[in-house]
Amino acid sequence: MTLEEKIQQSETHIFKAIFPNTTNHYDTLFGGAAMHLMDEVAFITATRFSRQRVVTVSSDRIDFKKPIPAGTFAELIGKVVHVGNTSLKVHVEIFVEDMYTTNREKAITGNFTFVAIGDNKEPVAIEK
Repeated sequence: MTLEEKIQQSETHIFKAIFPNTTNHYDTLFGGAAMHLMDEVAFITATRFSRQRVVTVSSDRIDFKKPIPAGTFAELIGKVVHVGNTSLKVHVEIFVEDMYTTNREKAITGNFTFVAIGDNKEPVAIEK
């Protein structure tokens, strides 16, 4: 399998319904809750790509472009965008989608870096 095929095969899509228990006083998704969901999708993507144990080592520039109101759907999409020797970077996008119309907009983007670790919890090479 080529690297591009492996990247395509590991792309991860998850949908979440945004309920009031995950929103703030503006009735929009908490930023921290969004970051939690993004890290989870990035972890799944990184693991599906590498099929190795990975841990988050950083998150870069998370841009909140649109609020995500209660009563909407959020689609999270994770895609590997860079593979190094022991690390890989996953780009995550969140789209907000109305429940009862076809309106859909990109709301949040961010990048997460993971390192593959072995049994001794030290970095190991990512198998490409």
